[in-house]
Amino acid sequence: MSKSLVIVESPAKAKTIKKYLGKDFSVEASSGHLIDLPNNKLGVNIEKNFKPEYVVIKNKKKFLDQLEKASKKADNIYLASDPDREGEAIAWHIVDRLKIKDKAYRVLIYEITEKAVLEAIRNPSRLSRDMFEAQQARRILDRLVGYQVSPLLWKKVRRGLSAGRVQSVALRLVVEREREVENFKPDEYWTIEAELKQLLDDAISFVAVLSKYDGEKVDIKTEEAANRAVEGLRNETYNVISVEKKERSRSAPPPFITSTLQQEASRKLRFPVKKTMTIAQKLYEGVELGDEGPAGLITYMRTDSVRVSEHAINEARGYIGEAYGADFLPEGPNIFKVKKSAQDAHEAIRPTSVIKSPDSVKIYLSEDEFELYKLIWQRFISCQMNPALYDQTTVEIEAGKGLFRATGSVIKFPGFTIVYMEGKEEEEEAKEKEEEKRLPDLSEGEDLKLIALEGKQHFTQPPPRFTESALVKELEERGIGRPSTYATILSTIQDREYVIKEKNRLKPTLLGCAITDLLIDGFPEVMDVQFTAEMEEKLDEVEEGSVNWVELLNGFYKGFGKRLEQAEVSMRSLRREGMPTELDCEQCGGQMIIKWGKRGEFLSCSKYPECKNAKQFEYGEDGEIRIKEKKEPEIRHDILCDLCGKPMVVRKSRYGKFLGCTSYPECKGIKRLKDVQGEEVDKVKESGESTEENKKESKRKSFRKSPAKKKAEVKSQAKGYQA
Repeated sequence: MSKSLVIVESPAKAKTIKKYLGKDFSVEASSGHLIDLPNNKLGVNIEKNFKPEYVVIKNKKKFLDQLEKASKKADNIYLASDPDREGEAIAWHIVDRLKIKDKAYRVLIYEITEKAVLEAIRNPSRLSRDMFEAQQARRILDRLVGYQVSPLLWKKVRRGLSAGRVQSVALRLVVEREREVENFKPDEYWTIEAELKQLLDDAISFVAVLSKYDGEKVDIKTEEAANRAVEGLRNETYNVISVEKKERSRSAPPPFITSTLQQEASRKLRFPVKKTMTIAQKLYEGVELGDEGPAGLITYMRTDSVRVSEHAINEARGYIGEAYGADFLPEGPNIFKVKKSAQDAHEAIRPTSVIKSPDSVKIYLSEDEFELYKLIWQRFISCQMNPALYDQTTVEIEAGKGLFRATGSVIKFPGFTIVYMEGKEEEEEAKEKEEEKRLPDLSEGEDLKLIALEGKQHFTQPPPRFTESALVKELEERGIGRPSTYATILSTIQDREYVIKEKNRLKPTLLGCAITDLLIDGFPEVMDVQFTAEMEEKLDEVEEGSVNWVELLNGFYKGFGKRLEQAEVSMRSLRREGMPTELDCEQCGGQMIIKWGKRGEFLSCSKYPECKNAKQFEYGEDGEIRIKEKKEPEIRHDILCDLCGKPMVVRKSRYGKFLGCTSYPECKGIKRLKDVQGEEVDKVKESGESTEENKKESKRKSFRKSPAKKKAEVKSQAKGYQA
């Protein structure tokens, strides 16, 4: 009989840990959370200090039963769920349900290696009530907002919408950025650029920009002014009056934390945040490495600390000295400052062993797993290397009353960049490339030859729309949410169609903008960025034991409850009013408005129900709303109606494409379209009769459906065929 039981979250993690423990241990997986608030009601007793009504999650009872069976055979039970608030909640609920408090221990495994697992088992602790209550407070806060505000949106806009305490604030940031872009008024300005070269025959040309004229900073607003400046400088002598060289260094970035991993994977690999976290979870839990069996390749991937263990630093330094030489190795370890707000229980994200280089494990990984592991491995190795050194040169060139300036840089020593270069947003990358242009070796007093001189027109640019990586950075800097929640936040606002991606940039939909405006008006505190950030700090204080979770919820609900009552009455009903447009109804001359239905946005006449004109619409390149042109149906002259002999037309219902007679509604002949190319078409007679095989198949499908579902489908299909 096994004397000890280890409970983890996932089967993959269980398999990896099992190989490090002896025969006296059994390892079982909970498969995530087993207990949660119910789906079909609020599940929080507000009157009784926000007491949660926990239930077993649907389809999870079998896992709970298996754990109960295994726990009865064990003398000691080690709860090794993930070392964070969610993991603590999973452990707490298991102990509570199975009544195993007296023999249960908490073990925190930050990397799944033999050394880390055995050390955790040898040094168990008790469960943390403070950490559990912090998770519970967050869960209840999110439920209070989501479960009570979402139905309001169903009433006021359409069913199926959702609001969230943090997701709605993230959406607000995207919407506000979009409005900055829309309201931005570009200013015209001009630069004067001179293409110059040394007097040598084989000299390479470079570009200098006019920075001052007659001792004043250049500020050219019009083409006329630019042309005057060009003409005034064209025949001047261009002479180098100063050459300033400075050595500058660029230090390696710190190892990854959750947010920086998400940002970098988005910039460099084009991974959505959710995909990054899914792959990282697998790398943490364990990957099959041939004869070695399953092994965890990275440390725990939900962390906001850049701290690294002494053992890992020494391993990295040993590797750097051997692989790259002493010039790349600092005299002492590079230590990075941990932010004040960071939860420093976890290390940074790093490889569990630098010896497992990306190339050495490549054959065991998928392409995406390999790319993400390589990113983590390279970032960690580089963080313990010497800085890169550059010679930055600034040259000033005099031409009559004009002063031109050119800058450039040359790398002297690559340092950490030999292994890793941090990704940049497009705007930062363009600026950096401009600064790092190479200049020829120029000397003071040297005359230069003018190759070309021209004025270039520019316009100031609006702030860029967020990429996923930029939004994660914004959320982190403002203290909204936690790194472990960013993937869910970004996925939700896109899944709900509040935000779409255009050229890898996040753009709010009309629905997203409308929801944001309604929520800001109805729940200004909940939608306030600073208020949301302060709530995160208070949740951290609950975890530290300095704030009581019930008092925190009471303080929040006092104002929120009143807002909820007011919003029921005062919140605008877009379901009724719609969103006005500049389009007129071609049937009655009324204003067309945008409404939302089951199938998304559509145009409706504002005089409905007197006028029932409705249209599908689309957005033009400039965002203008225009009526969608109706596509002509595809007529199949090669397929004739069995009832009247006329060609059939391809139509569409909710169940897909089918063939209907072109003479509808006079003739109601239809066929099931199995193949649009016409290779095979099943005949269906008007009377509803079908072949014996069709009858058998229909009977088999019907047997599996409930009477209510069958009735609804029959009605819907009949409507769809006649559309």
